[in-house]
Parts: sequence; structure tokens; C-alpha cells
Amino acid sequence: MRLLHTSDWHLGRAFHRVNMLGAQAGFIGHLVDTVREREVDAVVVSGDVYDRAVPPLAAVELFDDALHRLADLGVPTVMISGNHDSARRLGVGAGLIGRAGIHLRTDPSACGTPVVLADEFGDVAFYGLPYLEPALVKAEFGVGKPDHEAVLAAAMERVRADLAARPPGTRSVVLAHAFVTGGQPSDSERDITVGGVAAVPAGVFDGVDYVALGHLHGCQTITERVRYSGSPLPYSFSEAGHRKSMWLVDLGADGSIGAERVDCPVPRPLARIRGTLEELLADPALARHEEAWVEATLTDPVRPADPMTRLTERFPHTLSLVFAPERAPQDPGPSYARRLAGRSEQQIAEDFVAHVRGAGPDEDEQAVLRDAFDAVRADEAVREVAR
Repeated sequence: MRLLHTSDWHLGRAFHRVNMLGAQAGFIGHLVDTVREREVDAVVVSGDVYDRAVPPLAAVELFDDALHRLADLGVPTVMISGNHDSARRLGVGAGLIGRAGIHLRTDPSACGTPVVLADEFGDVAFYGLPYLEPALVKAEFGVGKPDHEAVLAAAMERVRADLAARPPGTRSVVLAHAFVTGGQPSDSERDITVGGVAAVPAGVFDGVDYVALGHLHGCQTITERVRYSGSPLPYSFSEAGHRKSMWLVDLGADGSIGAERVDCPVPRPLARIRGTLEELLADPALARHEEAWVEATLTDPVRPADPMTRLTERFPHTLSLVFAPERAPQDPGPSYARRLAGRSEQQIAEDFVAHVRGAGPDEDEQAVLRDAFDAVRADEAVREVAR
């Protein structure tokens, strides 16, 4: 059976205020063409279909168009909700849409109930594990410690129990939206840390033939059977080095895996350039970036006058301007914003405690801070579901 694995469409999302809807529509067309031309048997979409719980109308219309085009091909599609989606909204009409071969899996309680498709070698069971927010699903899965590993492990127990009751030789595919240990994150993914831990071990998914992951935006292989497709488009400059693609997976009669990357259309390349303003304007080696979306980091010791206007004369698609002055050792240190860059809320809070009283929090105090941040994030998740 030939599968096309994709995820993290983030329909409705902009890139540094650039409307990406046209590029997203271009990707949907590419997806449909790939399904047709490469004779795909099933499409799997591993969450974050939308960028937010209440997406703009144009994004909903594009999603509707995608569903119609996939249904017209007669190729089954299995989708799960991600941490950016509203599971309840995405799942509206799932039963009816399923009759057209579009299977939306957004209900955590249905993790152990697969979509069963067949080829000439027998059945393939597709298990959809939507994003499992530990605070919201701990009761459903009966876990004492509400963290990602515990709820995913409980969900996979249901998967393995159902699979064990099926005829011998039944192959299996799991769709999941999670941060798996070994994956490389980028700046555009929403933090899903719980209890100070975001990642879960790949071993949680043992016992199935292929795991189609979503959440991380870089296409990557965790193991031969556990892979991220990544997002089809870039959503931060940290993805400048990404090759955006989907996985074309051939699932053999014995459960063996063959995987090929299928490149996605590039609306415009990304470039990160660094130097003084005069260096960036004069360097001939940067000519290749003149039509790219550019993030420019200026190292001038004193902020130059009107830098964005001057940069856009050479690089008209400059979207981000960062100031990182190279100072002499006796000069003041970096700005507050730069000191906070890349640090988690927990780390910032701990630094604040250390600044105020001269010593950082002890283990018990760290736990109190961690519980407070988890409670706020869980409350936000509950509010988003209720919207």
C-alpha cells in the first residue's frame, strides 16, 4: 500500500505578515497532483490542519476545497487534529464526511478504533491519535501523572490491544501529533511542554509498522518506522535550511517500509544574512538572496539610520530586521529582549527569582513554578476548546 504522509498545513497562517494563502493553495494542488501521478493508495495528515482554533473563512474554504479534490480522486484520507486545531470544530460532520472516504479522527476516546483499508495483501489498520493535551485527557486514559508520555502510552495500549484482536498479518499505521525524542524543533512550533518535559520516547510507538508524526516542522526520520513529514511551507526563518517535502511510503506485504521524499513547491526561498549594513549592501556574494525572503541581522555598533528602507532597495523582500551590535568588551551587555531569546517561561521565571533575592529557586520552588505554568497552559487549552 502506498501512503502519502503530510502534516502541519497551518492553513490561515501568515509568514511575517505575508499572506500565505496562495502558497497554501499551491501546496494543496501539488498534493492532489502527487496523489494522482504517483498512484497513492491513502493520504495521512498528522494534525495542525489549521493554524488556530477559529480559522479565517478563507482557510476554511481552502480546506473544503482540499477535501472535495481528495474525495473526487477516490483515494481514502485519514486526518487527525493537532495542538493548533480545535478538535471539536475539525471533527464536525466526521461521520458524514467519512462516507466520502475522508476520515477525521479528533476524538481521543476513539484512539483504539481504526480506519481499516485493504490492498491485495490484506488489511491495513490506521489508528488516529489526535493531539492529546494531558490535562484534558488524563481522565479518559486513567493516568495518574498527566504528561505526554503517560497519555500517549495509554493510547498506544488501546492501539496494540485492538491490533492483537485482528487477523494475523494485519498491518498498522499510527498518526500522532507529538514531540518525539530525537526530533529537531524550529521557532514556529507552539510549545507543548508539560511538567518541564515536551518530548516522549520513540519506544512509546513500538509494535506498529509505521508512525506518521506531526508537530515538528522539519522533515526528519526518528527511526525507519517513525517519521515527521514536517510542514509543507516555512513559517519561521529558523526553517531556512529545511527542505520542505512529504513522505511517499510503500508499506510492503510483510510490513516492510520504503520511504521517498517528495519535494513541495517553494513560493520563495528564505535567507538569513548577517553583517553591518554597509557590508550587506555591498557584498556581491549576497546577490543570490536578492529575491528571497530575508531576515537581516545588523551588527553595526551603533544603529544606522533608516536601515529597513536601505536594505529593501537591494533586498525588496526583507521581512525581519534584527539588531545584534558587536560591542567592545567594556560596552554594555545585550538588550533585555536578546537575553530572553530562546529561553523558556520557566527559565525566565527562575532567572527573575535569582535576580530578586540573589539565589535561584530550589527544587521544591522549581516544582511550584512548573505546576503554575502547566496550570495556566492547561486553562488556556480548556478555554480554546470551549470557544
